[in-house]
Amino acid sequence: MEIKTEAWDFELISVIANFGMGSKILRSAKKYGICGGTITLARGTANNRVWDYLGLSDERKEILYMVANKDAADQVLDKINTEYKLNKPNHGIAFTTSISATMGIRMCKCDNVKLERGEENTMYQVITIIVEKGKAEDVIEAAVKSGSKGGTIVNGRGSGIHETSKLFSMDIEPEKEIVIILAEVAATEAIVTGIREDLKIDEPGKGIIYVQDVNKAYGIYK
Repeated sequence: MEIKTEAWDFELISVIANFGMGSKILRSAKKYGICGGTITLARGTANNRVWDYLGLSDERKEILYMVANKDAADQVLDKINTEYKLNKPNHGIAFTTSISATMGIRMCKCDNVKLERGEENTMYQVITIIVEKGKAEDVIEAAVKSGSKGGTIVNGRGSGIHETSKLFSMDIEPEKEIVIILAEVAATEAIVTGIREDLKIDEPGKGIIYVQDVNKAYGIYK
């Protein structure tokens, strides 16, 4: 089946915020031209001193995902940063990553916002790790040991209790945990290596890691 899409210039906007803020940020984003979004529940790392690096002290989190074309995403991210003061600690993190194709958002072109973009150098990457339930804290511990400043943990599940799907030869069943870590590009390799070795990710069924470039980010503190 041939998949056709006109969304090669779209980006995913991810906003990690304190519990209860996701809906408010989504309403603001809609005012700025975003057509909709998805909110998931998450939690921060147990070590608040580590989590304070990311400007998030409350362990209960919400992650808001929105899709927009590059021009819209850039301007909306700027507006969200200004309105919700992401430049201050404990106010959240927002970042964008590229999407190679999208389906199901034909009516969501967001072409009412135009902004000229220059060439940008990638400074950060987002590392996503999928592991068995109960292993997320081990991932965070390995990451921090290897130079990370913290991460976000999301509960995940597969297709159903009696069904199993496969991704990269790993069974994806209910009761998974997803760890999201933002890192400077120079630190990514060490963090990924540390997680791979400590969690034995290369062994069958131990987990999955993938890395994406971050196009733009707000709310990250050193």
